Parts: sequence; structure tokens; C-alpha cells
Amino acid sequence: MGEAAPSTRRRTARKGDLTERRLMREAEALLAARPLASIGVDEIATAAGISRSSFYFYFASREALLRALGEQAHHEVLTSAERWLNRTHEPPEEVITRALADNLALWRRRGPVLRALYDTRNSDPESAALWRAIARRYVDATAAQIDRERDAGLAHPAPPDARQLAAALTGMNLRAFYDASQRSPSPQGDRELVQTLATVWIRTVYRHGSVQPSRTPAS
Repeated sequence: MGEAAPSTRRRTARKGDLTERRLMREAEALLAARPLASIGVDEIATAAGISRSSFYFYFASREALLRALGEQAHHEVLTSAERWLNRTHEPPEEVITRALADNLALWRRRGPVLRALYDTRNSDPESAALWRAIARRYVDATAAQIDRERDAGLAHPAPPDARQLAAALTGMNLRAFYDASQRSPSPQGDRELVQTLATVWIRTVYRHGSVQPSRTPAS
């Protein structure tokens, strides 16, 4: 299905799960303070309590470690959207607002990883391929849900094509959450951002004037 995401780990590494998780945890902590380009393999290995040579048993490079973190974080992003992607009888405005609030909360937690992977795609071909594969999965899932809502008579009919609309909406989310994750948390600001995004999603996708953004859940 689409472009396969490149492997992020050396295939010979089958042991030391605890060490691998420690490397990922320490790398993410370093990313919260500095960009990837300023973080060396030696520094990550030392923080995890292993040697530089041992690092390469688990990851081929610091970029490979970042891709592993990115896969993990993006799985959480997609999971946070499932309440809308798998919507059945819940009001669209409620599930969209909650999904966006969950997504923003995730960017608050994993922003350094998500931003680093997004930025590294310009200099690392494997990171670029991974980002494209992840983005394609998210857009495909969103487009499929838009089509389901259209088939049910709830959403505006085409044009635009469901996939083009999904790409525009998810791209809007990316830019908004990327920027928000670099700012200090503000409950009021986060509520306003989620409310704004929910309004755009609902008015763009749904045809019923009675569908309005719900009150953003308190964090």
C-alpha cells in the first residue's frame, strides 16, 4: 500500500530492548533542548550508559534513531485521530473537536521528535521517504472518512476530490500544531486554536448548517 517506509534499525539488532528504549528516551530528551544537528552519537550513547560502538548495534545513525522515534510518534498521531476516522453515531462536531484536542496534546508531548523528523526530511532521503509514507497514510485515512461522510449525505459532495481536501486539511493541522508546539502551553490559546481548526474542518467537510464546533474539552 503506497510507498513502504524504510527500515530504521539494523536488522541484526534483536536483543537489548531495554537499551534501545533507553537510547530513544535519551535522544528525545536531548531533542527537547537542541536540534538534531547539534547532538552527536557519542552524547546519546553516553546519556544511555553505553559506548559509541554499542550504539551502532541498535541504530545505523542518529537519523535512524530519529526515524524510529518518528514512527512511534506518528503512530500516536494517527491513533489520536481514530475517534473521527472511525466515527459511527457520535456527532461530527464533538469527535472532530476531541480528535484535534488530542492531536494538539500529542504535539505538546512529542513536538521535538515530530518537528525534527519534519525538518530532517530536507537533508536525509530516508527521513523524507518515511515522512511521505506517514503523511500518505494519514491523508488516505482522512480521505476515506470524507468519502464515507459524503456517501451518508452528511458532507459536501465533490469537488474538491476527497484526497485533495484531506491533504489540505491535514496540512493545515501540521503547520498549526508545529508552530503551537514551539510556544509555551496556554490552556486558553490551545482551546482557541482547536476551536478554530474544528470550525474550518466542520464548515469545509459537512453540509449541514446545524453542525457546529462543540466546546473544546478542558485539558
